[in-house]
Amino acid sequence: MSADTLTRSNNRRGIRAPLLLLIPSIAILVLGMGYPVIWQIVTSFQQYGLKQQFGQAAPFVGLDNYIALATDPQLWVVVGKSLAFCLITAFVTLGIGTLLALLMSTVTKTARLVLQVALLLAWSMPVVSAMTVWIWLFDRRRGAINYLLDMVPGIEMNRFDWLSTPLTFLLVASIIVVWMSVPFVSFSVYAGLTQVSDEILEAAQLDGATGSQRFWGIILPMIRPVISIVLLLQLIWDLRVFTQIKLLQDAGSKSGDYDLLGTYIYKLGTSAQDFGMASAVSILVLGITIAMSWFYIRSLLKEDAA
Repeated sequence: MSADTLTRSNNRRGIRAPLLLLIPSIAILVLGMGYPVIWQIVTSFQQYGLKQQFGQAAPFVGLDNYIALATDPQLWVVVGKSLAFCLITAFVTLGIGTLLALLMSTVTKTARLVLQVALLLAWSMPVVSAMTVWIWLFDRRRGAINYLLDMVPGIEMNRFDWLSTPLTFLLVASIIVVWMSVPFVSFSVYAGLTQVSDEILEAAQLDGATGSQRFWGIILPMIRPVISIVLLLQLIWDLRVFTQIKLLQDAGSKSGDYDLLGTYIYKLGTSAQDFGMASAVSILVLGITIAMSWFYIRSLLKEDAA
């Protein structure tokens, strides 16, 4: 066997080994995530209601569910609100999280430890427990938020009901979602900041670069991959937010005017018992998620091709 043949054989073996090691992980993903997605797709083409849960065959209706959704103005209002909600909360979360990460990289070791512990405690708090506290804070009768704001001269907040209108309802929801998401962003961005070379920053400072110039010209380009993936994850999570909205609705109004996509799908499946329509909306959410992810995937492909 020639040296070239032996080299090619070793190269093929070296490529094959990592692929074989990926097979168990891929199999778990296919079984754990592939089956639910396939079930959702199949159900979205069926009339699947309460009778089908007791064994009756589900009639195939083709694209009727999707046509009904496309002509339903309420759905597109919910989609618009959900997109606006996830964009606002994701960018606000990214901004606050980045500022806290920069703060952690500049303060003393003790102050950084205290800040990290505080963020970790907020992040690790169970959602239901955190929501109980937040609902009490915004309670119109005994809430601390109204009490503190009412102490400000010129502001009358006595018994103001934050959950009585869709605008203030979503404002409260966005505050809660941002508060719960900031720790993840802060820790992720801080991990990226630790990879920025101190020598480069010191050289830029000696050349007269201000703090903002060093951030926009050096730090941000170096941590851009971290920022991109964190922003993408936040957009996906905030688009699918459910628990916070549902618990706020339980404390306030259950009207459809307060729905986002998560609660809209939930009501279709549980209240209306229309699992076919709920599955169709779920596929729509999956499509929106893939569309948002495509920009990040395309940038990765460009980097690999460069």
